[in-house]
Amino acid sequence: MSLHLIIGDKLLSSWSLRGALALDLTGAPYTEELIKLGQPDTRERLLKHSPTGKVPLLKTEHGVIADSLAIAEYLAEQFPDVGLWPKDTAARAQARSACAQMHSGFFALRSNMSFDLSRDEALPATPPDVQAEIERMLALWAECRAVASQTGPFLFGAATLADAYFAPIAVRLRTYRVKLPAVAEAYVETIYQWPAFKAWQKAGLEEVGQ
Repeated sequence: MSLHLIIGDKLLSSWSLRGALALDLTGAPYTEELIKLGQPDTRERLLKHSPTGKVPLLKTEHGVIADSLAIAEYLAEQFPDVGLWPKDTAARAQARSACAQMHSGFFALRSNMSFDLSRDEALPATPPDVQAEIERMLALWAECRAVASQTGPFLFGAATLADAYFAPIAVRLRTYRVKLPAVAEAYVETIYQWPAFKAWQKAGLEEVGQ
């Protein structure tokens, strides 16, 4: 199967990170094309691949898949034996629900705590709506762990699409120096030690100043 992932800057594109981690979970080979964001020709270059003009995009033998959640579901269908979603029905339902909530919500957190792998500074003051969303996020992670049928450091024991989806949140919490309960801090560290994430982080930090 031919898979070609089109992404934005690794330093700044949280949605691209989700697509890349999802692909890594499949174990399948793929090629990657980075289109630098915020440039005069960025949208023109993206529109050559998809009418959405957004990243990530996954080019496949079945067409171009736009949107990170659609990419995740496509990969789960194409690689059913890899376990991209948890195998247990209750855990799988919770994983999908958690990703959908992330995909369509948490606007205050995302707006006030932009994704930047090189950042290392707390907000001067955390707005109440952001704090409320951080607390909801931690509760959502706990809900995932509560139904996990496997033991392990990720949300459902072993790494799944849920972890690919929440990795950018882990980055935000660490780079903005958010004080976390021990169990949440341990999960953030798990993401940071994930080999696929570490490779992305290294490449992203190498973009600084380019």
